[in-house]
Amino acid sequence: MPRVALVTGGSRGIGAAISTALKAAGYKVAANYAGNDEAAAAFTKETGIPTYKWSVADYDACAAGIAKVEADLGPVDVLVNNAGITRDAMFHKMTRQQWQEVMDTNLTGLFNMTHPVWSGMRDRKFGRIINISSVNGQKGQAGQANYSAAKAGDIGFTRALAQEGARAGITVNVIAPGYIGTEMVRAIDEKVLSERIIPQIPVGRLGEPSEMARCVVFLASDDAGFITGSTISANGGQFFS
Repeated sequence: MPRVALVTGGSRGIGAAISTALKAAGYKVAANYAGNDEAAAAFTKETGIPTYKWSVADYDACAAGIAKVEADLGPVDVLVNNAGITRDAMFHKMTRQQWQEVMDTNLTGLFNMTHPVWSGMRDRKFGRIINISSVNGQKGQAGQANYSAAKAGDIGFTRALAQEGARAGITVNVIAPGYIGTEMVRAIDEKVLSERIIPQIPVGRLGEPSEMARCVVFLASDDAGFITGSTISANGGQFFS
């Protein structure tokens, strides 16, 4: 039987690439999304991957959404915690709301999504949790105290949970992308990209969403069964950890 994979934020950007790559690798895939109904419908029409709408910041919505996915497709074997938001501001101008919204989605969202699937994975003695952090969770970034803190927290969450899951056959790993050529990044002013961002990247280009997706497919596979608690820094040499 094909394994079931659930990807949060899975209908756009890096998440869409992950969803389609997992489907191509033979998984039954469900893509969660938070708000863009039009994009989700277009994604399902193009790929055949079903989409499910809920906010990862809401624990009860996550539990209900996961129950719906499992009723439709079967127990979740692979969870990719990809959903994330930004609310950038220099710290002296950052509001409590900007801080909390990012924490609720980018850090607490991992708890909200992982907790409902954890017991089932333990019972079945198999699971793959793959958390998408960021280079800015490793090195920090001005104007992103909230985002950097949350993404650094994702790494700590991963390392702790990996120790708990290891004997139950569950691996928990992180991918920390650098600047990836998503629609959002490519919308940045060309001069800013060429003069300020790309010069920071030793390989001299943006990453591709498909490159992040290939990392996920590997970590989800049986070939990666001896890898847990690890961080793949997929940033073109921008930062070493």
